[in-house]
Amino acid sequence: MKIIVTGDGTHTLFVPELHEHYHSIFGALTESMHVFIEAGLRYHAAKKQITVFEIGFGTGLNALLSCIEALDAGTDLLYYTIENNPVDLEIIQKLNYSSVLKSNPCTPELFRLIHSSEWGKTINIHERFRLHKIRADIAQFIPDFSYDLIFFDAFAPEKQPELWTVEIFKKLYNAINEGGILTTYCVKGDVKRALKMAGFLIEKLPGPPGKREMLRGRKKGVGSRE
Repeated sequence: MKIIVTGDGTHTLFVPELHEHYHSIFGALTESMHVFIEAGLRYHAAKKQITVFEIGFGTGLNALLSCIEALDAGTDLLYYTIENNPVDLEIIQKLNYSSVLKSNPCTPELFRLIHSSEWGKTINIHERFRLHKIRADIAQFIPDFSYDLIFFDAFAPEKQPELWTVEIFKKLYNAINEGGILTTYCVKGDVKRALKMAGFLIEKLPGPPGKREMLRGRKKGVGSRE
């Protein structure tokens, strides 16, 4: 596992065995903000209570940005995240997210709490953000909760094809609330087809730097004609 500086100055991790990065090399922070916060969390900006299910906890960057967003927007956020192979804390402590995100003075403590919180329990990180970390393989995991928003942030399909299947997306679709959405950086044809077969309505959006497009899937709301 190697720490890499991406195009916007923030860190990501490189996994030699997979020859894969955890984030875009064009900008880790920029990608997470664009795909998961702006296209995801802010889609539900009118809601005062939002439940998120993140596929791939990774470095915890998406959780940290969501935590800050909830605090700034006055939204109550319940954040579930699943990870089968957590990153070693010694590596996490070397990442520069806290020093880059200087707009919120609480960031270093929030990031520490997110990573030090116990797995398998719902933990109050602050008054607006509750975190529940699940250590499991999404392929075997059956959600026993419902959610408004899915952050699908697994490694790319060519690296982990078993996670980008109709079966996985159908399982997620069945537990998402009406009108809920899924956002992901990946726009591969096989992924689009799998999402559609699972029931999602697919929308292409402009991608972050280095990617022309990203995907957002939506579950039809009650009474929708779509």
